[in-house]
Amino acid sequence: MEAVMETRKIDRIHSGDESYLGSENPSEKAKSILVVDDDPMVIKVLREPLMKAGYKVLVAHHGLEALQVVKTTVPDLIILDILMPLLDGFRTARILKFDKRFQNIPIVVLTSRATEGERKIGEQVGADEFLYKPFRPPQVLNIVQRYLNA
Repeated sequence: MEAVMETRKIDRIHSGDESYLGSENPSEKAKSILVVDDDPMVIKVLREPLMKAGYKVLVAHHGLEALQVVKTTVPDLIILDILMPLLDGFRTARILKFDKRFQNIPIVVLTSRATEGERKIGEQVGADEFLYKPFRPPQVLNIVQRYLNA
């Protein structure tokens, strides 16, 4: 089964070499990505290609856990599912974007519902981009690269 992903750019200009992933300089500290999803399979599908590309991958299984992680290790980018227990992705994004310590971290919202309503809520809470399920890992890597290596 071939997965398809759509992305929607929200008030963000991308630049840089689209084929460049990870760090060219081994002495550079690897950039970190926090993946927040309650589905272990989605975490696995995201984690493996990101790690192979040279990124450090942090994992949280719901919004509350994500908020705990960012307090100890501030990631360079967050991939955040919307539908999760305890604290959903929209509320998590809103908390992060309204905190001066975390407001500049790009947030890629991960969702299976591509509705206009979700897009508007995402814009309001500060999501930088939408990633629609199902997705293909190479497309995820391209999004990550645009934000972290521009």
